[in-house]
Amino acid sequence: MNRRPNHLAGAASLVWLLLVGFPLYVMIGATLRTRSDYARRGPLAFPEGLTLDNYTGALSTGFGQYFLNTVIVTACVVGLVVLLVPPLAYAIVRSRSRFASSAFRLFLLGLAIPAQAVIVPMFYLISEAGLYDNLLGVVLPTAAFCLPISALILSGAMRDIGGELYEAMAMDGASPRRMFFQLVLPLSKGGLSTVVVFSALQAWNGFLFPLVLTQSDSTKLITLGLYDFQTEHGIDIPGLLAAVVLSMVPVLLVYLFARRALVQGLMGVGGK
Repeated sequence: MNRRPNHLAGAASLVWLLLVGFPLYVMIGATLRTRSDYARRGPLAFPEGLTLDNYTGALSTGFGQYFLNTVIVTACVVGLVVLLVPPLAYAIVRSRSRFASSAFRLFLLGLAIPAQAVIVPMFYLISEAGLYDNLLGVVLPTAAFCLPISALILSGAMRDIGGELYEAMAMDGASPRRMFFQLVLPLSKGGLSTVVVFSALQAWNGFLFPLVLTQSDSTKLITLGLYDFQTEHGIDIPGLLAAVVLSMVPVLLVYLFARRALVQGLMGVGGK
């Protein structure tokens, strides 16, 4: 049986496409225009001539260094989270001791503490440790604030592993360490992927810690490097938007390739 076309749904989809596509046109179109053309004809006009000078200019003003610093911070944060959270979540799920349950509650308490509430003592702690204006001084607090939600996500994924699988491996004489590497980690790939994506996005988009804990240009991250396009005489909007587009590309790629794992991991929070 032939179904009638749903004109209302088609119209709604067209409206949604316009709502999403119009800001993208304004942003990307501005990056392909000269600054004088943008100022003279406004943000909605079509470019008179396409140019990539805004992208090359963004990279030549130190934005490449900021990009590299952000990559280093993101990689280190993800590495620390992946190193610490899986054994922690495994201990939370498998241990029956009060210490493990108390540690888990302590981590959950971290979800209720915003970074803004501890930024002053964090500044003094990082300064006393000699890590001020150092990328490591940004990596450590960023990773610390990723740990609570990462432990919650991964412990929820590990709780979905059936107890009969543990019993089968125990009957084969497997040690807890062998169970962790050969059973738990392979079956927790969805939750682990979610943790990687979440911590990477938190580190890449971080603003507060880089703002307070760094100062020199050599340690700037992308979120702070965008300020370089603002001067006392105005803002280089095409150059700024070109830098924004460059900073969005890694995040967009991560989302495109890991969105399914991210959704599946978040659906598993809390276990069965």
